[in-house]
Amino acid sequence: MKTALFISLGIVVVIAFVVFGLALGWALWGRHLWAAGPFAAPGMAVGTADLSDCGTRGYGMGPGMMGRGGPPEEPCAGWGYGADSSDILTIEQAHEAVERYVATLDYPDLEIAEVMEFERNFYAIVREPDTGVGAMELLVDKWTGEVGPEMGPNMMWNAKYGMHGRGGMMGGASQVPTVDPQEAIEIAQRWLDTYRPGVTVEEHVDSFYGYYTVHTLEDGDIEGMLSVHATTGQVWYHTWHGEFVQMIEGQEGEGH
Repeated sequence: MKTALFISLGIVVVIAFVVFGLALGWALWGRHLWAAGPFAAPGMAVGTADLSDCGTRGYGMGPGMMGRGGPPEEPCAGWGYGADSSDILTIEQAHEAVERYVATLDYPDLEIAEVMEFERNFYAIVREPDTGVGAMELLVDKWTGEVGPEMGPNMMWNAKYGMHGRGGMMGGASQVPTVDPQEAIEIAQRWLDTYRPGVTVEEHVDSFYGYYTVHTLEDGDIEGMLSVHATTGQVWYHTWHGEFVQMIEGQEGEGH
């Protein structure tokens, strides 16, 4: 009888620790204490950008699995959304802000692959020049120039530079990719056919450690992007950008 009582108490204690750990983990994630790095704004000290109010929607599953319906568009609260449009940074200034941000990280060899301007923010891909693999996705506030890690796949699925990769509080990821770039395109298109009919995927795929990101097109023009998990085939639509404006590619920021 006593043995059964002790076992029951032990189970209760273990459950309590698990619940506490999960609660603490979500609290830390909301504060971005395990983000890939600090933000760097022009003329500002390095700090932490709060992106915790966006990026929680648009999450779906791969083939044969259920996912969310048409994901709603949502702004990133606290990132200057709705401010005076005359104060918006240029895309060249956003490129410079990303350069400064990358210089603060412990990865000296990374380079900027592209910077995109959307209605609500600037978006940048930083990659490894020797492998061509994307290292991280970043957001730049259009009004303040603050730079920080993009929420969503960049934080949750990035097996090397995200919170599950090296240096992340969750430790290294061990999943082996089973989805190749072409399969990712096919999965993405099936998801779009279901939840965003009429929207198609671009043929070019940006590969990251653990997932892929691909531009989505409407009438042949960029309208947004989504990511596909490289092991599970899960789909995560980026709901936080708004309408596409323009983009520049490469280290020199030459437009196209």
